Amino acid sequence: MKNVTDSFLSLGHWPSAGSFGFNTDILATNPINLSVVLGVLIFFGKGVLNDLLDNRKQRILSTIRNSEELRRGAIEQLERARTRLRKVEIEADEYRMNGYSEIEREKENLINATCDTLERLENYKNETLHFEQQRAINQVRQRVFQQALQGALGTLNSCLNSELHFRTIRANIGILGAMEEIRD
Repeated sequence: MKNVTDSFLSLGHWPSAGSFGFNTDILATNPINLSVVLGVLIFFGKGVLNDLLDNRKQRILSTIRNSEELRRGAIEQLERARTRLRKVEIEADEYRMNGYSEIEREKENLINATCDTLERLENYKNETLHFEQQRAINQVRQRVFQQALQGALGTLNSCLNSELHFRTIRANIGILGAMEEIRD
């Protein structure tokens, strides 16, 4: 191994006039080596790097296009959802208003039906009161008539003797007979 390094070292001491050799001076050879490597990389790697960059650019552009399409789709869905929301809100307002008006109609109908029922009950009460008054009046009349009749019969029985009694009966029979002839 020592022979290999010695040969490289001896190559490093060769005169540089017109001959080929290795220069081991790092400070002098690094910029040259770097420029040669960069030149080779640029010359041969230019196509590969361009292809990689073009592929990356195409992927980025397709991702941007997809994102734009997704964004447009999301905006369309959002607009459709907003439209549906507006329709539903309008329908909800209509249902609410119809419901309130229906409730008001039902309330009015119920109030009217209750008023009608109360009026019928009031009429029934008044008719019942009138009927009960008439019945009470009739009962009082019957009692008064019965008492008057009993009083009259008592007076007649106490005042009449049998002859007067027979005469009164005959007079009444005569009146009834006369009434009978008038009818015929």
